[in-house]
Amino acid sequence: MGTVRFLIRRLISGIIVIWVVATLTFLLFFKAIPPIDVARILAGKAATPVQLAAVARTHGLDLPWYTQYGRYLWRLLHGDLGFSYYSQEPVTTIIKQGLPATTSLVIGGVLLWLIAGLSVGILSATRPRTLFDRTATMGVLAGVSAPTFVLGQLLILIVFVPLSQHGFTWITTGYNPLSQGLSAWVGALLLPWITLAIVQAAVYTRLSRGSLLDTLGEDFIRTARAKGLSERRVLYRHAIRAAMTPVVSQLGVDVGTLLGGVVVVEQVFGMQGIGQQTVQAITQGDGQLVLGFVIIATIFVVFANLVVDMLYAAMDPRVRIT
Repeated sequence: MGTVRFLIRRLISGIIVIWVVATLTFLLFFKAIPPIDVARILAGKAATPVQLAAVARTHGLDLPWYTQYGRYLWRLLHGDLGFSYYSQEPVTTIIKQGLPATTSLVIGGVLLWLIAGLSVGILSATRPRTLFDRTATMGVLAGVSAPTFVLGQLLILIVFVPLSQHGFTWITTGYNPLSQGLSAWVGALLLPWITLAIVQAAVYTRLSRGSLLDTLGEDFIRTARAKGLSERRVLYRHAIRAAMTPVVSQLGVDVGTLLGGVVVVEQVFGMQGIGQQTVQAITQGDGQLVLGFVIIATIFVVFANLVVDMLYAAMDPRVRIT
């Protein structure tokens, strides 16, 4: 029952968060942009005042903002995110087109930075003040200091361009759907994955190293060693599990803010995912499309943090879901 109550409570709080974000974004775009400007976007620059009035009336732009807001919430409850002012396509259709690229980038990037960051962090913690530890520390400083767009451009210049010049075409830019084959899919995503993972892997290396060093000095670790358990068993069955709880908490924050990094990476590699579409929509002032992207991003954040909370409770027996 405790788990069910927890899920219900988090679901309700998630719905409230989505409503607040949707409301603020709606007010930002639909109160800041006059209805006549939106009607001009829909009707074209050469439209007459009569045509503009007709377009505004057709799309409800002549109604009070609170009436438009109520209609928007009603459509949102039915899964209708409206349509793009420029392409006249439904926002849900546009999001579905960009979602595979963004999802592939996010999943691959998270897995890569977790594997690299935790592996290096654990090895550094078990070999403190060695050459490996000092080298990893310098690598962490370099990784944290490097901007994402610079890393992406460097990988294109030192990896993609030379390989292409020598006829090696497996690594590409853009995005190849998985339906075109696993090799083509990985080849298009490999450099974006590395770009997205380098900075975060450095953060997780530092975090996991510090957390594990602190855990290895705890009383329960000394007790486990005193019982005669092997160092390997102490490390992997006790120390790492306890040390990963702050890492999991950080993962919830990072996954929630990951779309900011995705925007840059998609722009650099021309992936045409949700991130790149968002930049184009903001530049064009396409309010409905931007609002749809914000709603999807908020749902993503709420879901990611729910999963992280469940993992946190599973890893730390002192935490109870109630």
